[in-house]
Amino acid sequence: MTRSNQRRHRSTAKRRFVIVLGLCLIAAGAYLTITEILPNPLHEKPDWKGLAKPVFVKGELLKQSADGSGEEMMLPLSILQEEIDANIRYEKGTKSIILTTPVQVMHLQTGETEAQLNNKQVELRFAPEEKNGSLYMPIQPLKELYGITFHEDLDTGAVLLMKAGDTVQMGTINGEADSKTALRKGPSKHERILADMLGGTSLRIWGSDESWYFVQMDNGYAGYVPKSKVTLGEKKTLADVPQQSTQAERDWQGKSVNLAWEAVYKKKPDPSVIDQLSGVNVVSPTWFHVIDGQGNVRSNADTAYVEKAHARGMDVWGLLDNSFDPELTSSAMSTYETRLNVINQTLEFAKMYHLDGINLDFENVKTKDGGNVSQFVRELKPLARARGLIVSVDVTPKSDSEMWSRFLDRRSLGETADFIVLMAYDEHWASSPKAGSVSSLPWAEDAVRKILDEDAVPPEKLILAVPLYTRIWSEEAKGGKTKVSSKAVGMKTVNDIIEEKKLKPKYLEDVKQNYVEYTEDGVLKKIWIEDKTSLESRVKLAKELNLGGVAAWTRSFGTKEAWDALKDISS
Repeated sequence: MTRSNQRRHRSTAKRRFVIVLGLCLIAAGAYLTITEILPNPLHEKPDWKGLAKPVFVKGELLKQSADGSGEEMMLPLSILQEEIDANIRYEKGTKSIILTTPVQVMHLQTGETEAQLNNKQVELRFAPEEKNGSLYMPIQPLKELYGITFHEDLDTGAVLLMKAGDTVQMGTINGEADSKTALRKGPSKHERILADMLGGTSLRIWGSDESWYFVQMDNGYAGYVPKSKVTLGEKKTLADVPQQSTQAERDWQGKSVNLAWEAVYKKKPDPSVIDQLSGVNVVSPTWFHVIDGQGNVRSNADTAYVEKAHARGMDVWGLLDNSFDPELTSSAMSTYETRLNVINQTLEFAKMYHLDGINLDFENVKTKDGGNVSQFVRELKPLARARGLIVSVDVTPKSDSEMWSRFLDRRSLGETADFIVLMAYDEHWASSPKAGSVSSLPWAEDAVRKILDEDAVPPEKLILAVPLYTRIWSEEAKGGKTKVSSKAVGMKTVNDIIEEKKLKPKYLEDVKQNYVEYTEDGVLKKIWIEDKTSLESRVKLAKELNLGGVAAWTRSFGTKEAWDALKDISS
């Protein structure tokens, strides 16, 4: 090849390279223009996962489809439990569905149009149904109990679900009626278009970031639109289901509880003891006991005691316990029918003896049965409320105790009951391997704060229960070891010992209470004293934390000193 040919060849190659480079640059520029500068013109349909009647909450697609249309619409139970009320309960054995609110309890059964609302029979237009392995609920009772509403688009099948108390910001697309604004899949003009919205299109605005709104059209299409393209309208809030306070609830609003339990065993207490209870405004006798797995209740109630308390201006909250029997409790709480049997019998006793409230004391319960106990309280509360009764629930301090603490869902109970009564005692229990206070102030305060902080129980609902008993601890050296035992005694017994033995109590800063010790028959005796000092410190704590009041276990252990100290809760 001659030199001139070589030069021509190199020149041609250079020109080709320049042309190819230019074309690449043009292509790259076009790509950048399309992807980074110009809006994405491509469209796609929303992915509704093949659901025929997709259900949306706040613009988000839920997993299951609705069924039916209009007033015949049915919603999957799983959606209702996730979005409306996690406490909607299904009991497979009896095909029972139980709905509870603070004022109503409804019992339905699959395939049945007969239902019970607050223990009265009602007729439904449509029955709950099981379809393709899923349970569906008719819309009618859901609207009545929970105040839910829905918008249904007949063309797309979309169902937009809202519940009482929900708020939505409304808006409209700017522009003339024939102008178009893109509804995009994501908050960027480079996202694909889900729909072209005409000027004046109505929107629900569910969220926003710097320059985009997350919106939903009436047809269910949900996506993003620039804020500049939207005019905000009114904010709509769905009204809550009407709920008027009962007279009993109004009576206790802003008023401190000063409760004394009356431990009732074989012998009925003399009603005249009530005269000693200065400042007490509630007495709670331990009258009622669940006695078998069918939910039958035994009563030891006494009309004379109630009349005496009422004459003194006191309310009477009859105590119902579970006989502290875990097996019995498992059976009695296992089904709606057995729980309702407990409730109906208890409420009949309340009516018979003119009670003002029910105090629940369920202890020694298997952890697995805790949910059933909470459900029992949810079912009891509306029925008790309808009769003007206050419902309070006793709970222990939080601990890892399998049978005495872990079964209690204090958050749920606090949401349902009028009052939660914290039994802040037995820090050192009867068989404790170490002697100590029944309820030191720091320990009691920690127990209170845990329930307020961890379980979100409102302070005005929490009652601090204090002990009117203590333990005489015996420490005896045997075989190189110290044997520890104890005996529970009331305040008078301790006062008598101090006077008889001429003891001088010593104030212990760490537990914030008085203490004595002495030797008897070669055995060291220790007493952490419950007296005016310890009780006043707990009343002070209750007032500082704005608690709902105090309670005392039990009346027979107390003295005038106790009642005088506790009545300061109302000052």
